[in-house]
Amino acid sequence: MQRYFILEDEQWTDETVTIIGEDVHHIHRVMRSQPGDKIICTGSNGTAAICAIEEISSEQVRTRIIEWSRQNVELPINVTIAQGLPKGDKFELILQKGTELGAASFIPFKAERSIVVWDEKKLRKKQQRFEKIVKEASEQSHRSVIPSIQESVTLKQLLGLGKQYDACIFAYEEEARTDEFHSFASVLKNMKEGMRLLICIGPEGGFSESEAKALIEHEFHPVRFGPRILRTETAALYALSSISYHFEELRWNT
Repeated sequence: MQRYFILEDEQWTDETVTIIGEDVHHIHRVMRSQPGDKIICTGSNGTAAICAIEEISSEQVRTRIIEWSRQNVELPINVTIAQGLPKGDKFELILQKGTELGAASFIPFKAERSIVVWDEKKLRKKQQRFEKIVKEASEQSHRSVIPSIQESVTLKQLLGLGKQYDACIFAYEEEARTDEFHSFASVLKNMKEGMRLLICIGPEGGFSESEAKALIEHEFHPVRFGPRILRTETAALYALSSISYHFEELRWNT
């Protein structure tokens, strides 16, 4: 069943859900749904309901709630990806796949080795596109919530945000070049369900020595993501996949 996020409380009653906006076009014209078809509607608090379509028009889709869904598909720990601004459309890929893999939020930041410069005049349009990407990825992967995307920050501002988390780490390629490295697995072993983890990933070229020094001074721990050097758009996906395996798959074998 297709999932849609219905975030305005006034669209919900105890028995019905009314869908408006772009989702109407998707249901009516793209999916070509008919009265009687079932969809999943998810509210702003993550509550989901299986609904039967009763009426479709060009302006709205009216549905009737059949049953409430109790399934929890969110990662057991809250993960924020702080991503150094990469080139091209790599950030969009990170948003899409990171959402599918369970990230709770994303923070883009300007690093020393970031080549791209976001045009402030176009930033609003970019933000709208980013939000559409994570919404659609959340629907496709049947997430209970849509990840948030914060405004771009500087590294200094990012360091100040670290106090909001139970643990802060950054992917540092020098850790992959030594036998005395800090492993990502050792960080996860100390995390418990409900904790918040901030993962910082540099742009192409990684973090500079001065940035790494500043991160360490603010209790961000350098780790390696395996012995190989990963591309910036791969690192977040590696981390989220590892977290899912550690917290969601291993428990079935213990």
